[in-house]
Amino acid sequence: MKWILMIAGLFLALWGIGLLPVNDQGSQDPERKLIDLSGKLLLQVKKDEPVDSLREVLSKIALDRLVSGLSSDDARKTFWINIYNAYFQILAIKEKKTRPAIFEEKLITIAGTRLSLDQIEHGILRRYRSKFSLGYLPQFFPGKIIKQLAVSTIDYRIHFALNCGANSCPPIAFYDYDKIDKQLSIAASSFLKTDSQVDTLKKQVMVSKIMQWFKADFGGNKGIKVILQKYLEQDFSEYSLKFKEYDWTQKMKNFES
Repeated sequence: MKWILMIAGLFLALWGIGLLPVNDQGSQDPERKLIDLSGKLLLQVKKDEPVDSLREVLSKIALDRLVSGLSSDDARKTFWINIYNAYFQILAIKEKKTRPAIFEEKLITIAGTRLSLDQIEHGILRRYRSKFSLGYLPQFFPGKIIKQLAVSTIDYRIHFALNCGANSCPPIAFYDYDKIDKQLSIAASSFLKTDSQVDTLKKQVMVSKIMQWFKADFGGNKGIKVILQKYLEQDFSEYSLKFKEYDWTQKMKNFES
């Protein structure tokens, strides 16, 4: 038993070390030209224009440049949300990828690094949190590059910005570095107001399954109610929560009008 406890303790210690940030991601100003590439890719997807040349440009960016150029969370969120939304459309429409491969396979090359959509969402944008466990557990050994690219703080609003081609997904918007905070708040407000269903008689509010899948990102049930109160301007402290079934019916190119 003693040896088992020692081995378990060593494993947990190594796991904890593996979760520590690699280094300070820098305080220099983000590189606008680099960030803008993500928006250009998404625009070409929307307009059904060729994307191969721009994909090649993104693949050949130096990793050091990518890490230093995305030097703030606003820069990282802007770049990776646009990249995620662009690449889901590319992989689903052009390359005919479907679930679960479209999320799990490393089909995207950025800065010479092969990435999956899951790595972008859960590794980078959710700061290497588990895809499962309602978001309460971190990933085991996410890897040096993911830690270098990850945001410093999880922003629950990204869940109202990422589009996975399903009917229940939020629409696709073009995120801009100078407006990212305001845009994410608008996305959260719009999604919650249109997707949530409030039953005042039953004291029940039905919300997206997304908020259950990643409950920890929203601060648990209590945090969800606080968020709902913020955007729906109603006190939900005495309400029960019910999570709607997710409609995976395909709805491609659902760009915000």
